[in-house]
Amino acid sequence: MTTPADLHDVRDPELPGRLLRLERDELVPLLRSRADADFALPVAACPGWTVRDVLAHCSSALIRVVEKRFEKGVFSPECNDRDIAERADWSNARIVDELERGMTEAGPVIARSDGRLDAVALGEWVHAGDVRVTFGEPGAYAGRGLPEALTLLGTITRARGHVPLHADLDDLDEPLKLGEASGERPPGRYIGDGPTLLRLYSGRPLDGAAAYELAGVEAAELNIFGD
Repeated sequence: MTTPADLHDVRDPELPGRLLRLERDELVPLLRSRADADFALPVAACPGWTVRDVLAHCSSALIRVVEKRFEKGVFSPECNDRDIAERADWSNARIVDELERGMTEAGPVIARSDGRLDAVALGEWVHAGDVRVTFGEPGAYAGRGLPEALTLLGTITRARGHVPLHADLDDLDEPLKLGEASGERPPGRYIGDGPTLLRLYSGRPLDGAAAYELAGVEAAELNIFGD
C-alpha cells in the first residue's frame, strides 16, 4: 500500500516530469525488446492506429512541448494525424529514440506551464498502458508510476472543475478526491483499484479490468480526454 505525498490541492510542478521519467525507464526498454512486426499491431483503445502510430503521436507531442511549438490547432486530431504522417518514413527505432528524448526533456517545460500541459504527461502514461494491453504485457495502467498518475489525475480534475468524485482505492491508504469541491454537486463514489479508475477517466475499454463500484456519477462523465 502506498500513499503519494501530493494528495492535496497544491499542484506539484515536478510531478508530470517524474511520471514521464518513471514511465520512460519501463516503457523504452520494453519497446526496444519487441520485433518490428509488433509495431504494426492495432491498438484497441485508439481505433485506426497501430502501436507505431501511438508512439509517433506520443513522441511528437512531447517534442512539441520541449520545443514549445504550439501553433493553432495543436494536439487536435488533424494535428496528430499530420505529426504521425511526418514520421511515416522513420524507422521504429528512431521513433522510440524521439520518445525517449521527449520523456526525458518535457518535464521542466511542463513544470513551468502553470498546469496547462499537465494532461500531456498523463496522456503519455495512459498511451503506454494502451501499448501494454496491445502487447499482452502485465501492468497496463499500473506499474511504478501509478501513485504519481493518480495524484496527477486528481490535480487535473480539480483544476478543470471536473465532476466531483471520492475514490476509495485498493492502491492507496487514503481516499483520493477528484474534481471540483464547490459543494454544488455531491461527490460521486468509486470503490476499486487505481488502474480501473484511470481507465474510466481516460475512456479506455474495461475488458479485463478489475470489478469496481461507482455511484452518484455516470462512467461517461468521468472521461477527461473526451472533449
